[in-house]
Amino acid sequence: MTYSYYPGCSLHSTGLEYGLSTRAVFKHLGLELNEVNEWACCGASSAHALDHTLSLALPAYTLSKAQAAGHDLVIPCAACYNRLRNADHAMKHDQSIRSQLETMLDFEYSGSVAVRPVLAVLAEDVGLERIRAKVRNPLEGLNVVTYYGCLLLRPPHITHFDDAEHPHVMGDLLRETGVNVRSWSHATDCCGGSLSLSRSDVVQQLVGRLAERACEAGADAIVTACPLCQVNLEMRQTGRVKIPAFYFTELLGQAFGLPEANSWWGRHLIDPRPVLGSMAAAA
Repeated sequence: MTYSYYPGCSLHSTGLEYGLSTRAVFKHLGLELNEVNEWACCGASSAHALDHTLSLALPAYTLSKAQAAGHDLVIPCAACYNRLRNADHAMKHDQSIRSQLETMLDFEYSGSVAVRPVLAVLAEDVGLERIRAKVRNPLEGLNVVTYYGCLLLRPPHITHFDDAEHPHVMGDLLRETGVNVRSWSHATDCCGGSLSLSRSDVVQQLVGRLAERACEAGADAIVTACPLCQVNLEMRQTGRVKIPAFYFTELLGQAFGLPEANSWWGRHLIDPRPVLGSMAAAA
C-alpha cells in the first residue's frame, strides 16, 4: 500500500527519531511512504494564534499537494495532524473559506484525500493480527502508560480518531508486542508544550505531575505519538528520578527486531536504554 507522507518540521529536527522509526516500521510492514512534494509548515502553533486565514492556508497548501498525489495522507505529528484536519474540515463544510483558499492557492478542493495519523493506519490498514505476527523481540516486562496529549484527539468532531476521553488504539497496538500497558487517567492531559519556552515554570509543574502519575501507575516509561509532547516530557522533568518517553513507533521497531532501532535511543534527552536493559535482565 502507498501513502502520501507529511513529516512536518519536528520530524526533521527535535523529533528525528520519530520520523526514522515511522519510516522503518512502515517499510518493514511493506507500506510505502512518499513524502509530499514541496510541503509547507502547518503553522502550529504560531499561525493559528495570529491569523485565522493563514492558519488554514498553510495546511491547505500541503493538502493541495497531497491531493495531486492521490493517496491517503499519513501524518505522524499530532499538531500537524490537527492543523490539516482543521483545514480539511473547514474547506469541506464552509463554502466561503473553501473558495477563499482555492483562490489563494490556485487549486480546486475535491475532499478526496483522507488525512490520517500513523496510529490509525497501523490499527486499521495493517491490523493487530499482522502486528503480532511481525514481533520477533517481545517486549514482555516493559510497563508503560500511553500518552496522547491534547491535539491528536481534540476536537473530536474534527479529528474523528479513537475515543477522545478514553483512547485505546495506542495501547491496543503496544499490547501486541508484549508491552504491559498500565491504566491511568492522564492520557489526554496537557503537557504544556505551547508554553515550554515562555513559561517553563508552568510546564515543569504539568510535566512533573504526568511523570509522577505515570510512576504511580507502575510505568517504566511514557509512550506518545506527538513529537512536541515527547521532547517536552523529557526536557522539563526536574525530579531526581526521570522517566523516559518513547515514541510508539520506536517500540514497534524494537519488537520487530529492526537493527536500526539501536540508533534511536541516543537521540533521547532521557536515555531509555536502562529501561530496555532492565526489561531484558528481568526476562
